[in-house]
Amino acid sequence: MPLPDYEIHHLCKKHAMVVPFDPDLVNPASIDVLLGDRLMIEVPDRPELEIHGIAEHTAETPYLLQPGQFCLAETREIFNLPDSIAAQFVLKSSRAREGLEHLLAGFCDPGWYGSRLTLELSNARRMHPISIWPGMKIGQMVFHKMEGIPARSYACTGRYNRDESVTASKG
Repeated sequence: MPLPDYEIHHLCKKHAMVVPFDPDLVNPASIDVLLGDRLMIEVPDRPELEIHGIAEHTAETPYLLQPGQFCLAETREIFNLPDSIAAQFVLKSSRAREGLEHLLAGFCDPGWYGSRLTLELSNARRMHPISIWPGMKIGQMVFHKMEGIPARSYACTGRYNRDESVTASKG
């Protein structure tokens, strides 16, 4: 079951589960997360995605994600999940209604720590770009209390711990 607002507040204050923690972003059963300053985008001359800074973009001068364009993005927040908590990223419904899609790879195991969440985003629209910028509300994290502590925490087994920037696949 999702954690309620008061438990999210407690875990963020006591265990630095979300850094920076803004209590105004807490919802009844989630916390809003903001788009960070970096994307990874396709470039014509090679198959690897290239890091692209968008820190200078704002709501007034947004980065335009073109129709059909795919990118990896990052959250502004860094997460530190205790071994007793799992989490799931969910795209804000407002973003989905604008045509933005998330590829549903946002499950976070207990013990995932020191990392910004990398998001797999694409513009599902066929004719118009979608505006994105750092600091916009991009999604929500829903936290779930585990029935027990895992025998092998992601803190020990995870390949995506301490990823402080948008991160491509590690295979």
